[in-house]
Amino acid sequence: MENIPLATALFIAGIGPIVIEAQASRQLYSRALGIPFKEEKGGYLHTESLKGANTFALWPLSQAAQSCFGTDSWRLDVPIPQAWIEFDVDNVEAATAELESRGCQMLVRNRKEP
Repeated sequence: MENIPLATALFIAGIGPIVIEAQASRQLYSRALGIPFKEEKGGYLHTESLKGANTFALWPLSQAAQSCFGTDSWRLDVPIPQAWIEFDVDNVEAATAELESRGCQMLVRNRKEP
């Protein structure tokens, strides 16, 4: 019998690397690959001009840690991520429950973004 998921991914809302060396990453993605970025507070670089995802962004590890754990340092008991991806789903709560029921650890639960 087919296992039908409780939630459906609609599209890729955002994707990109999690960066430790912000300047080196900017050199690669902006200067070497010609990606035009907007810069936000804290060195967060993003663009909505690449096809395939609504947003492509270089997310500093300290900002990812702040988003996930409320601290500027990544927790030692959790592997350091290399990239991030966000899917827009039809139901955030159902998607979270579905992933957790399959053994996925959610660092951020049921977050709805504008």
